[in-house]
Amino acid sequence: MNGAKKILVADDEPNILLSLEFLMRKSGYEVFIARNGSEAMEIVKKHNPALAVLDIMMPDIDGYQICSFIKNSVEHKACKVIFLSAKSKDADIQKGMEFGADYYMTKPYSTRALMQKVNDMLQA
Repeated sequence: MNGAKKILVADDEPNILLSLEFLMRKSGYEVFIARNGSEAMEIVKKHNPALAVLDIMMPDIDGYQICSFIKNSVEHKACKVIFLSAKSKDADIQKGMEFGADYYMTKPYSTRALMQKVNDMLQA
């Protein structure tokens, strides 16, 4: 795992966390999972991931706040952010992009399409 790119996956849905953690580890990434916004913030501060896959609607701190923290932080702003959310209206997507997301994918989603996007973003 030495030198593997670090990815944070934050979602309050256990099945999503398990499947994404498995897929990303299988692709060779070092994966940190968070079940809520507070855990996600701690992981960002401690591990400085290269990519964060964030749900928007989570207990305590929402994905918008986490994205805003990442993008406004000198030491973390290089971290790419993908929102993975059930909020699928144009206004929701627009809001996510305004908060600084690099990509926005709606649920339900294709794991293949998500992994392709993750790989593309981390190769750049």
